[in-house]
Amino acid sequence: MDMMDQAASPERTAALIAALIAVDPYGLGGLRIKSGPAAARDSWLSLLRTLLGTDAPWRKVPVNIPESRLLGGLDLTATLGAGRPVAERGLLVEADGGTIILAMAERAEVATISHIIACMDQGHVRLERDGLGLVTPSRFCVVALDEAIGDEPGIVPNLMDRLAFDLDFALLAQTEMFEALFNEQAIRDARTRLKDVIVSNGMIEALCAAAMALGITSSRACLFALKVARIAAALAGRNHVIEADGALAAELILAPRARALPPPQSADIDESQPNEPSPEPPAGQNEGDEDTQTDPGPEQKSALDDLDLTDLILEAARAALPPGLLERIQQGNISLRMGASGRAGLMRKTKNRGRVTGTRAGELVSGARLNVIETMRAAAPWQTLRRNARKVSAATTRLEIRAQDFRLNRYRQRSETATIFVVDGSGSHALNRMAEAKGAVELLLHDCYARRDNVALIAFRGAQAEILLPPTRSLVRAKRALAGLPGGGGTPLALGIDATIEMAQAVLAKGQMPCAIFLTDGRANISRDGTPGRTMAEADAMAAAASLRLVGIRCLLIDTSPRPQEEGRRIAVAMGARYVPLPFADAMALSNVARHALDDAKGLAA
Repeated sequence: MDMMDQAASPERTAALIAALIAVDPYGLGGLRIKSGPAAARDSWLSLLRTLLGTDAPWRKVPVNIPESRLLGGLDLTATLGAGRPVAERGLLVEADGGTIILAMAERAEVATISHIIACMDQGHVRLERDGLGLVTPSRFCVVALDEAIGDEPGIVPNLMDRLAFDLDFALLAQTEMFEALFNEQAIRDARTRLKDVIVSNGMIEALCAAAMALGITSSRACLFALKVARIAAALAGRNHVIEADGALAAELILAPRARALPPPQSADIDESQPNEPSPEPPAGQNEGDEDTQTDPGPEQKSALDDLDLTDLILEAARAALPPGLLERIQQGNISLRMGASGRAGLMRKTKNRGRVTGTRAGELVSGARLNVIETMRAAAPWQTLRRNARKVSAATTRLEIRAQDFRLNRYRQRSETATIFVVDGSGSHALNRMAEAKGAVELLLHDCYARRDNVALIAFRGAQAEILLPPTRSLVRAKRALAGLPGGGGTPLALGIDATIEMAQAVLAKGQMPCAIFLTDGRANISRDGTPGRTMAEADAMAAAASLRLVGIRCLLIDTSPRPQEEGRRIAVAMGARYVPLPFADAMALSNVARHALDDAKGLAA
């Protein structure tokens, strides 16, 4: 049976992916499952575990797993009992030859992801801590469970690049049981046959050409596609890859990674061109004289075959392109959300507050908190030497701890964020901009408690810039300040930027993270000293924008003029801000842009 026929429905496609992974779990790296806790996800994981073999290790990696449990370390009890360092196996070592389930992968610590990636690339775990230096082989398949909702950031790209498949269970929510397309014996036979499967050079070139046409820049995608084609041939009982295997690889590997629309088919282009008369045969040659016509040589036939194979694979990928790809390509990189820091504030290192994220060597000074277990673990390997140096009996049970053994807790705490709205209150469009700013600030304040954000408001007009709302979460106070938001007059843009710098520095001094949102057309006409004049006002605004850039905060400039001009873009470039022309924005649009800009700031800071 053709593999493409077996993968006709989403359920059978998911079952086929499980079979492909079971044949070569380490070569394919694994997959990302986009789904929250659901019966369908549990059923698919049960199918995968059955195909891999019940004797293969199956380990779950918690989201906040400590490094000592992930990589291993010193077994404190065994070390104290034996009088010599005894290593404890880490979870990655226990998973050798099996699978790790990375729960809530979108929230995993950066260090955890880094250790997993290093182990996937090198094939071993390197342990250098607690007086130990071990290199232990470890190869495993990764199943990353992505439970992000809505606009929440997903799995980091470095890990996604090392996973062959991306399975979204949105279309499989009602599936209660997955039917296995291959039994365990067929999987074992395919593993044995895989090493003998041959791939032609034309197939390799066709897969690479299709990847380039789809805008895929990662070389791992081509390697994964080649491996899937070979596995598909092995499952079908063949020792060579055929066109259907390459088409399946394009559908499962290349199409989900597409970043550009493939060019139109050559046949479509030919049909759109006017028909040209065929050249007349040379004199003395009849049209029906087939013996005298020139046949294509072997090299020409090979080139034509490769071209047809590339078109076939590209057509299979084109049919499986994810929905909405055209819209995303047309919009370009307008998304302002980056990174994986979440929406509840940036994680910052602190001395004695927050969540414990590890230990560090240090002095037991005021405010520091001693980690007793890690201190004992650091002291254990040196007990024999210390007892011998002091000529103490080895039978003593007293643990000798010195200052260099002290291990202090390391903490991380989420910092608060402050969104500073800087509103241009001048000009004929002031009333419209004020209404939009009021609505946007009120919308942001409603979710401040969930996001741990503060909101501030600065308005500049005439010859002054006024702080109408200091950083606050109080909805009552904000509405009271917004009710008297003034409008009309000149545009002292430099004063508005100066006020933003002062507020941003005050926010930073409190340990918070500021993000400035400017609503202006960028057309300054009032200088710092209050005198009118566009030339001097623009020079002051550019100087103030350069000073804001040195502060190092994330800024966004929303050009609200009906016809965006170059002035706003120049100011945005000078202050290092993202420029978004939004001439007819309402309160909801401004609020959404501000949210994305804040997420972008957190991602870059992380």
